[in-house]
Formats: sequence, C-alpha cells, structure tokens
Amino acid sequence: MNVWLMALVLALTGVAVVATVVMVVRDQSPPSDPYFLLLGALVVALLVQVVVGLVALARTDADVAGATFVAYLLTALLVVPVGAALALVERSRWGNVVLLVALMTVAAMQVRLDSLWTGAGA
Repeated sequence: MNVWLMALVLALTGVAVVATVVMVVRDQSPPSDPYFLLLGALVVALLVQVVVGLVALARTDADVAGATFVAYLLTALLVVPVGAALALVERSRWGNVVLLVALMTVAAMQVRLDSLWTGAGA
C-alpha cells in the first residue's frame, strides 16, 4: 500500500474536517463551492487509492485479508459523496455534522487500511 497516497488522503481529510467544523460552528449551510472542490479532490485521491490498492493487493505475497481490504477501500470512496449529498439535502447545521461524521469515517478507515495491510489487524 502506498504510504504517500494514504498521507495525501489523510491530509485532505484533515483540511476538510477543519473546514467542516468551522461551518458547523458558524451554522453555515449548505457548504460552499470551494468546499466541494476540496471534497472533489479528496474523492479523486480516494479513487486513485482504490486503483493503487487493488493493484498492490494483486501483486503482494503478504497475508492480507483481501475481501476486507477491498471493502474498506470502496467504502472509504463512497462515504464522501453520500455525506456530501446528505449535507446538501439537509440544509441545517446537522447536514454539515453528517458530513463531518463521513469525513471522520474516512480517516478511521485509512488507519484500518494501514493495519490490514501491515497485518496487525488480520
């Protein structure tokens, strides 16, 4: 698994989390266009991570729980658009809170992906 790509995903997620917390505190709804550009960059990074992760899984000889690893990769990719859609539908502060939970889920899944890859969680 590519450590640099995981660091990029975590950095983008961290920036998005900080921006979301600011929106929640300011009661700013719905999120702005630059914020969705940030989420778009995060989704692109997650999509690249899925492709790189699948190729790495196919080439590795390590004992990796393949089905669980792939499920985490795909779920991390899908959580962001679903959270963003819910934030657009729910025009109150709680829509942004749902998006914050989705972003925290992505961060947690990155940590779990790393542990699955290194064998600590197998």
